[in-house]
Amino acid sequence: MSKEISIVVLPFQNFSKDAENEYFCDGMTEEIINALAKISQLKVISRTSSFYYKDRQTSIKEIGEALKVSFILEGSVRIGGNTLRISTQLIKVEEDEQFWSETWDRKMENLFEIQDEVSLLISDKLREHVGHLDISDQLVEPQTQNLTAYQHYLKGKYLFNKWNPEDTNLAIQEFAQVVELDKNLIDGYLGLADAYSFLAVAGFAPREESWAKAIQAMETAKKIDNNHAGLNYMLANQAFFTEANYKNAFGFALKSLGRTPTFSESRRFLLFLYTLNGEFQKAKEHLFYVKSIDPLNPETLFFEAYYYYRNGEYQPASDILNKLLKDNDKNVPAWLILIYIHIKKRETELARTQIESLPQELFTPDERLGLLCLINITDGKTHSSLLTELIEQAQNTQAHHAHSYLFIAYAMLHQFEEAFKVLDYLFEHQSSILLLGFSEPLAANIQESERFQEYHQRIYPKIESRVINKASKTRNQDDSLIQKQLKVLHEFIETEQPYLNPSLSLRLLADQIDIHPNQLSWLINEHLGKNFNEFINQLRVEHFKKIALDPSNSHISLIGLAFESGFNSKTVFNTTFKKETGMTPKQYQKSHSQEK
Repeated sequence: MSKEISIVVLPFQNFSKDAENEYFCDGMTEEIINALAKISQLKVISRTSSFYYKDRQTSIKEIGEALKVSFILEGSVRIGGNTLRISTQLIKVEEDEQFWSETWDRKMENLFEIQDEVSLLISDKLREHVGHLDISDQLVEPQTQNLTAYQHYLKGKYLFNKWNPEDTNLAIQEFAQVVELDKNLIDGYLGLADAYSFLAVAGFAPREESWAKAIQAMETAKKIDNNHAGLNYMLANQAFFTEANYKNAFGFALKSLGRTPTFSESRRFLLFLYTLNGEFQKAKEHLFYVKSIDPLNPETLFFEAYYYYRNGEYQPASDILNKLLKDNDKNVPAWLILIYIHIKKRETELARTQIESLPQELFTPDERLGLLCLINITDGKTHSSLLTELIEQAQNTQAHHAHSYLFIAYAMLHQFEEAFKVLDYLFEHQSSILLLGFSEPLAANIQESERFQEYHQRIYPKIESRVINKASKTRNQDDSLIQKQLKVLHEFIETEQPYLNPSLSLRLLADQIDIHPNQLSWLINEHLGKNFNEFINQLRVEHFKKIALDPSNSHISLIGLAFESGFNSKTVFNTTFKKETGMTPKQYQKSHSQEK
């Protein structure tokens, strides 16, 4: 009976007097997202798509439809001195109705315990309301004993997620404080590595110096936990962009997913790697998965467009790229692929117009030169001065973009021997441009060469891999044990009537009959065909039907009898009763009075 349960945790609101506590609210939201994502049967929307709705006035229905989720968790945080108040509410999208809420008042020093408590209770309420979930006894483990270090980490993440050089440098200062205060807090080193690599790749700081600092931070993180999902994702990027080692990049990405199958960054990276080497079916599996948990992330959209472009589906690729550029007209990768598509479709005037209309600083000089050269070749100008200039520029050992475009130009001109010489040079200098440019659709002519497959295997070696998906745990249990546990459950219900307690939870009932909550949840869901709430409320309805017809209770109102049966909500009682009997409580009582 198990079905997918899906949820988005919206950014918690800051109800503190101090606006600077915004970083703490974001951190709390992210920790709960990460905690819930550990539950195998639960689809949890990733941080980026969740935070898309921060400070936006969007209806529950719109969010549910955009993210394809059944439930939404909203929350708020209020900090006063050393006291922390957290409030949450669960909303069912279909009915746009809150069905559970809770507030906690705790001391700040118990932060990790409260994160775990909140995450567990949210998970429990989802399980009781919808269906079976296997929930660990602990979802949030303390990352450090130094709360100040953790707060610096949250501030660093908050700043880094603004994705600009100024805030990234401020984030580096915060992450440096983290590792100064707690040398074993791995997330501090990963924050440094992420920030420095961002500055290097985006060109906001000296490339070699920034990568060296990023690698140094990663090396320290490896000594703390070399299986960490975030660390292995960064190692995958390092292997690709600094070593041009496709095989190692692939291995680290798989290792990351082995630790955390829901890690969307590694999913996107594998989508990218499979797309590069032309394994489009495997790429599609990762594309569908990452779209299900992080559909609004611009990176997800870009890699989806890139997948379509590489697969020859130019129209859907163009549609997505234009959408990205509408949101951010300085999205360089989106502009590049869109211009590639125009060149591929021989829309050279449109491509040239776009290049000339964009700010000079958007593309490197080599990029602009290379693009214009490819446009000329497409137009039949095979001996243009631009090609000569590109050849001269490629004499510069650091001009890797020039080499990439020169390779594509030679391929378009069917000068394959010259193209392979460029590849050999890129191999020698470990340029990631080699990995990106070799299978570029604009260079498709070179696939006619007998040497192409030899180079293909050398650049993209065959790697055996298994797609790791989040799956429900299966139970292979002795039928006699199942029947024994069901008998214990039914006997306890019959003799003790636990459903009369309006505060009864699945965990409480499991404790009373000495069965693990996961096992009890599974038994009720799989063998009784109901979720916990349906099971208990059905028992409450049966109890109500008995006492409602007892003349000695005629002085008690129907809602009073409902409360005596264990219900604590008039709405839930009326809805459940109508569902179970097909009539209202008053109609039921009246019909049986007439029978008598």
